[in-house]
Amino acid sequence: MLTPLRNWFWQDQYWLPPGFTWEDMKETGETRYPQPWHLLLSIPFALVMVGFRIVIERAVAVPLSRKMGLKERACRKASPNPTLEAFYTRHRKSPSKEEIQNLAKRSDLQPRQVERWFRFRHNQDRPSLTKKFCEASWRFVFYFTSFVTGITVLYDKPWFWDNRACWAGYPQQPLLYSVFAYYMLQLSFYSSLVITLPFDVKRKDFHEQIVHHAVTIFLITFSYCANYLRIGTLVIFIHDIADCILEMERDLRSDSEESDTEEAHGGPRKGNAAPPLLNGNSNCIDKDPSLQLNGRNLPAR
Repeated sequence: MLTPLRNWFWQDQYWLPPGFTWEDMKETGETRYPQPWHLLLSIPFALVMVGFRIVIERAVAVPLSRKMGLKERACRKASPNPTLEAFYTRHRKSPSKEEIQNLAKRSDLQPRQVERWFRFRHNQDRPSLTKKFCEASWRFVFYFTSFVTGITVLYDKPWFWDNRACWAGYPQQPLLYSVFAYYMLQLSFYSSLVITLPFDVKRKDFHEQIVHHAVTIFLITFSYCANYLRIGTLVIFIHDIADCILEMERDLRSDSEESDTEEAHGGPRKGNAAPPLLNGNSNCIDKDPSLQLNGRNLPAR
C-alpha cells in the first residue's frame, strides 16, 4: 500500500530539474550525492545534542549565572486547596468572576482570597530566571559554535564568495563531507529542540516556536534531498549570525530583568525606610522572615 505513495512522493519532477532522474544521482565509488537515508543519522545525533546541552547548562550556565549576580526572589506559595488546585490543573487559567464566586462558596473562602490564591499559583509555575538564562546560554553556545563551523567549512568554497557558483553543475554537485557534517549539525540541533520543547520555558510565542522548528526541519530536509546544499549552507550561515547576537541579548536581558524586579520592589532598603509591600503582580516577599506576618511584609522597627 505504501509503494504507490512512495513512488508518487519521489517523482523526479518534484525534486530535480527537467532532464534529470534519480538514476543520474546514484552514488559511485568516487562520487557521492545526498541520499534521503543519510538524514536518519540526525536522530542519534539529536540525542547526543540533548546530553551535551545538559552538561553545558549544569556545568557552565548555572555557575556563570551566579557569578553574574543573577538571583531568584523568594515567592509565596499558594496554600494547599484541593478544590482550587483541581480547577487550576484542569483549566490552567484564571477563573472568571462567576467561577470565582462558585469556587469561593465551594472552598469556604472570600472571592478576594480565591483571586489571590490563583495569583500565587500562577507565579509558582513561572520559570526561574536561572532556567531562562541556561536555555539562552545553550543556544548562544550552539549558534556561536555553528557560526565558527560555518566559516571553517565555507571560507574556501567558491559559492561563499560568488553565489552564482551555487548553481554551477546543478544537480550533479558531489557531496562534500564538511558540508554533510555542517548540515547534520543543524538538523540535529533543531531535532533536539523538538525533543526538549515540552520541558523548555513556555514563552508567549510557544506555538510560533513549534511552527518555526517544524518549518526549519522541513527546509533542511528538503534542501538536502534536492541537493540544494550550496545555497542551503549560505542561508544557514546568515541565520547563525543573527541568532548568535539574539541569544546574547537574551542572556543579558535575563540578568537585567532581575535588577528591574528589585527596583520595582523598592530596591535595597536604607535607614528606617519601610520594606516593599506584597506586590500584586509578582507576589514576591522579602526573604527576611522577621518582616513577614500572614503573608504580608511589615515595616522594620
